[in-house]
Formats: sequence, C-alpha cells, structure tokens
Amino acid sequence: MLTLTRSVGETIRIGDDIEVHVVEVRGGTVRLGFKAPREIAIHREEVYRQIAEANLLAAQVTADTLGALAAFAPTAAPDDAGTEAAPAGATAVEGSTSR
Repeated sequence: MLTLTRSVGETIRIGDDIEVHVVEVRGGTVRLGFKAPREIAIHREEVYRQIAEANLLAAQVTADTLGALAAFAPTAAPDDAGTEAAPAGATAVEGSTSR
C-alpha cells in the first residue's frame, strides 16, 4: 500500500484518467473528491461489499432457477428413422417436398 500525505487543495493522480482531490480535513475525517471516467465505478467499501454480495446471490438464484426449469423443458426424442420428431404444431403433407 502506498501512503501519501496531502493537504487540502492538493491532488493525487492514478494513471492518466483518475484524480483524487483532498477537499477538507476536519478532525479525524477527510473529504475526498474524485474525477474519473464514467465507466470507472467508485464506491465506498461498505457499498462495494453490498453490491458484490447482491451480485453473488443473483448469480446463484439464476443458476438454481435455470436448473429447476430445465427439469420441465421438453426434450426432442428421435423417431424410428433416427431423425428428430417434428415440432409441436407442425404438420406433414404426403407427397410434398420443401426446398
């Protein structure tokens, strides 16, 4: 971990695109301002952990739900000739050919 000392009004740069500004120091509290591209997410640690936990739970629910739904999905059974059966609602007309 890099530890820096900065005063109010001073800036720290991270790479070419991120600036961290020391806005205010009051007692044991430091206020920081951040300038970064929109595609870079900036969160307080406790918020970041809540987002990560919610994403993990959402991924588990999705996997569990898909597994449960797969039990109800119809499977295509091959007919006697070894070809797949026609989809439900499809009709065959004798003597006709399709191109």
